[in-house]
Parts: sequence; C-alpha cells; structure tokens
Amino acid sequence: MQNYIRKRAVKVAQHILNTSSTVRQTAEVFGISKSTVHKDVSERLPRIDEKLAQEVKSILEKNKAERHIRGGEATRQKYAAYHRTESTAK
Repeated sequence: MQNYIRKRAVKVAQHILNTSSTVRQTAEVFGISKSTVHKDVSERLPRIDEKLAQEVKSILEKNKAERHIRGGEATRQKYAAYHRTESTAK
C-alpha cells in the first residue's frame, strides 16, 4: 500500500472519530468518493491500526442505524424550503 494512501486512511479515520461524520460527509470534506472512504476505513485501516479501525467502525455502525432519521429530516427540510419559496413567489 502506498504511503499517501496510508496517511489518507488515518486522516479519514481521525476525522470520523473527531466529528462523528457520515461516510458521505467525510467524502465531501476530503474530496474523495464514498467508495474510497469506505474502502479506506473498512479494508485498509485494519491493516494499519486495528484499534482505530474498531473505533471508526462503531461510529459508522451508529450512523448507519440512525440514517433513517437523518434521511427523514433531510426530506422534511427540503419540502419546508420548497414551500417557503413557493409562498414568497406568490
């Protein structure tokens, strides 16, 4: 594994630990794909630092368990914004 990939995997993991970010949020911050984030933390990180990998895994599992809540909230906000712009256009 190339050194820059090792460094990125550790930086991505530390970001997730510090912020409890989702894979999507982390990908946006680092300018990489969700697939790359997932591969970094699920395949590469355990070979680099097993303890860090377990900590990140627990946060991502929590995020996954809560995603239906965030998804519903995002939809609610989307339609609330739509209705606000619709009513101001009249």
